[in-house]
Amino acid sequence: MGVSVESGPGFTIVHDDDVERTGNWHLVRRSLAVRSFGVNLVDVMPGEQIPEHDELARDQEEVFAVLRGNAVIVIDGADHAAPEGTFARLDPSHRRTVRNDEQAPATVLIVSAPSTSGYEPMEWA
Repeated sequence: MGVSVESGPGFTIVHDDDVERTGNWHLVRRSLAVRSFGVNLVDVMPGEQIPEHDELARDQEEVFAVLRGNAVIVIDGADHAAPEGTFARLDPSHRRTVRNDEQAPATVLIVSAPSTSGYEPMEWA
């Protein structure tokens, strides 16, 4: 049961139940109107995978977080086990996909931003 959508000056809150969808993709970035980085959620069904790609054209560094289930992250053709709780970061040049070889869906959060964004980490983090 979602909280619907709450928003005010400079913030938006939306529950996953109310996020815009296309197929197995939860369009988090669009639903929150995020402008400075990409963030989406995808349910990778058993026997399926997301489209293989690199991010050279958009200079996107990507982070994949397996929130539920078990997945395989394929980087430049090599399989890497990614059980629930796994995080992976990839430079733009690597070919990548996320595949599900299990019998249950896997839910993966994908966050991206240009590697030249100028981000400066906080000292403590």
